[in-house]
Amino acid sequence: MKNILLVDDDTDLSRSLADLFDSEKFKFDFLEDGTEVSNYVTDRDDLDLVMLDVNLPTLSGLDVLKQIKELKSSLPVIVISGFVSTENAIEAMREGAFEYLTKPFEIDKLIDSVNKACGFSRHAVVPAAPVTDATEHHGIDEIIGKSPEIVEIAKLIGQVAKTDATVLIFGESGTGKELVARAIHRNSKRRNGKFLSANCAALHETLLESEMFGHEKGAFTGAYFKRIGKFEQADNGTLFLDEIADMSMLTQSKLLRVLQEKCFERVGGNDSIDVDVRMIAATNKSLVQSMKEGAFRVDLFYRLKVFSIFIPPLRERRSDIPLLVEYFVKKISGQLGQPPKDLSKKAMAQLMKYHWPGNVRELENNIHTGLVMSKGDSILPEDLPIFAEGGENVELDLDTLKDDYTETFGKIVEPVMPKLIANSPGQIYHFLESAFERAVISSCLKHFDGNQVKTSETLGISRNTLRDRISRYGLY
Repeated sequence: MKNILLVDDDTDLSRSLADLFDSEKFKFDFLEDGTEVSNYVTDRDDLDLVMLDVNLPTLSGLDVLKQIKELKSSLPVIVISGFVSTENAIEAMREGAFEYLTKPFEIDKLIDSVNKACGFSRHAVVPAAPVTDATEHHGIDEIIGKSPEIVEIAKLIGQVAKTDATVLIFGESGTGKELVARAIHRNSKRRNGKFLSANCAALHETLLESEMFGHEKGAFTGAYFKRIGKFEQADNGTLFLDEIADMSMLTQSKLLRVLQEKCFERVGGNDSIDVDVRMIAATNKSLVQSMKEGAFRVDLFYRLKVFSIFIPPLRERRSDIPLLVEYFVKKISGQLGQPPKDLSKKAMAQLMKYHWPGNVRELENNIHTGLVMSKGDSILPEDLPIFAEGGENVELDLDTLKDDYTETFGKIVEPVMPKLIANSPGQIYHFLESAFERAVISSCLKHFDGNQVKTSETLGISRNTLRDRISRYGLY
């Protein structure tokens, strides 16, 4: 018999949840206020799980979670909430919650979470202590969205932030990889240290090496002064390396040494410098493919991929677009020194249908331009660059296309080609090829509810090829 405490001021909901479980295997007790939880947990040595609502009458559920973890750190706690909040999700997971669920519940997920939590031994190893000063605001206000994908990312941030694990973030350009990296840093025990970033694709090999490790005076032509690199500057803090796939093999080997031995030499120097830096890396490319092509070290890949987070493109979480628009309108209006404007219904409808190859960054740029160009109280479709340039979506008429989709796909690619040329020179073919392949496989998997046999048969590819693409694009 598993003993569960359910804390929620909605007694009808509490009873309904309890009725979902076998009464011969689960015994529920109920409390309506968080002030009573500490005494209950202290007095019960046979308690297997606490289910805790965030919004309680007297004391916040997150405060109650902290109390429980101080009393019995190994006791699993499932936090439940009536509204989606990335801030709450991050804090709950950072403070040691087993799971964070939102109402209305997915019944199967709720039951599965309870079963997993109750499988924990009460004598399990005590987890690491949570980060102190948890009442502070940790700068996650720019991770905007209520989609299931964003909530999962928030939970992963909270889970990994309380450790020093190396993190590898996957996602297309413009999805917000650096925002996730900053949120991890700000919710970690290193948050009082520096957060520094370097773009591996923006610098030549020699300059990137100097940027990361520093150099001694005279190390190379133009090195007139000694330079302190970002690894030294970020000591006891976090270093974020963006576009890690574009790093040369030589620099990769030096980075691997820092991760393994926590020391390095400046360019042109002989003295070994010890550092304590948390590494977060990001890429918009397939590192699996880069390894196959011999362009990325396998040992470095596994050193970086201790913990991975995939950020889906905006077109796969369109429900977040209205919230993002609202946020950008307020933010950019403040920067421009003008009152916020509404987005017309037609403009919003168009935004919801657009395919967003540039993701959240492209959306922000369009809102910025729309606020500048708009002459009235509302932003109209013609005020937005994507529509002013003819970037409307193209509907596929498969009955008339027969076996040739060239013209239709051409209409999709043509309006965005100027942006691709400006933003991704030298990468356009790879970007479009991988994006199309990922979209086709993802859509087919969804159509068949994840059935890989039917998906591979329908697409006409082998199971091994499908498994490789699922791994490459994070389509689990």
